[in-house]
Amino acid sequence: MYDSGITVSFYRLRRLAGTMIVRQFISWIRTAPAGERAEATRALARAWLISDLSADDRAAAEGALLMQLDDASPLVRQAMAEVFARSTEAPAAIVQALSLDQPSVALPVLEFSPLLIDADLVDIIATGNCEMQCAIARRNNLPASVCAAIAEVGTAAAALELIENAYAELAPFSWDRIVERHGHLAAIRESMLVLEDLPAATRVALVAKLSDTLAQFAVARNWLSADRAARVASEARERSTVNIAAGSNGDDVRGLVRHLRASGQLTAGLILRALLSGNQELFNAALAELADLPPARVAALLHDRGGASLQALLIRAGLPESTFAAFRVALEVSHETGFVDTVGGAARLRRRMVERVLTHCATDRKAAEPLLILLRRFATESAREEARMFCDELMAEEAIAPHDLIAA
Repeated sequence: MYDSGITVSFYRLRRLAGTMIVRQFISWIRTAPAGERAEATRALARAWLISDLSADDRAAAEGALLMQLDDASPLVRQAMAEVFARSTEAPAAIVQALSLDQPSVALPVLEFSPLLIDADLVDIIATGNCEMQCAIARRNNLPASVCAAIAEVGTAAAALELIENAYAELAPFSWDRIVERHGHLAAIRESMLVLEDLPAATRVALVAKLSDTLAQFAVARNWLSADRAARVASEARERSTVNIAAGSNGDDVRGLVRHLRASGQLTAGLILRALLSGNQELFNAALAELADLPPARVAALLHDRGGASLQALLIRAGLPESTFAAFRVALEVSHETGFVDTVGGAARLRRRMVERVLTHCATDRKAAEPLLILLRRFATESAREEARMFCDELMAEEAIAPHDLIAA
């Protein structure tokens, strides 16, 4: 309330925001307390939005609101920000000024205002603090360009808000940039890994970050030597890569293979692991990428039982000659056994395949020692996997047995 000869409720400004009222408003706010100025400004802003004002009255009200942008109290500007934050009809100049104000004023405008364009948001991300970046990251229908800016320069907290925003349009390179900058943080990894549509390449990059973090931790605690920790981390990454690829297909697998090649992870060992794990799609995609051939052409060459086509393909892909026999024997076993439709059957197939390849390479003078070491590790892994499957099957049968007895 204020009194300048006539007592007028500020909430009546919704209907009475004429030039005379605005003049009285301007005169009164010069001496009014901050809290009352804020409430009066809130009422005038609402009146500007919802009252049927003449052009002159609207111009006068807007002028008074523009003047309030210079008010010494942030409460006044906060009041305007709260009223105008979600409106498409708010004065653009005022919204722009509020978006550049201190965080307590700018946050609702940054999070909700439809009047801010992408360029405005990108600039604020580059110059604003963490709170402001987080507010932008929570916006609905956040375009790829703004997401890219947050991924590139945003804080970890802003990246986390972006990950959890179901309405954000993140391009694959933005996901990768978030992993590169913040993937060492558990909260970032956990939020990303639960996303069902996360690209396989990004998922693998996250696993690599986790492996490296754990390896560094183990070395720092003197639990493992640096060399052993690096080897354990590398093997864990490869196992995870094959598992992730098993749940992907088509373009996602091809994107994963491109990522692996660019990051130096598309090695002969990984490709052999993919084949020995029964992941034919990853194996084919890796050879297609390295040999620069269409996937259909690679599939045709792999189904040629003659052997010459496979060798030509492996040479073109740049794989070491010492691995050729291992690939050939693994493909022979795969062709002999065909499709296996149970998890336990697949585990047993993988073990037989690895053991056949290991037996052959152990008597092959061309097989290099590193390959034999790798195959022995694969054999141990497959044996342990089959043992776990066997124990799980036994426990499942034991759980079913009492019900069978009761039924009988």
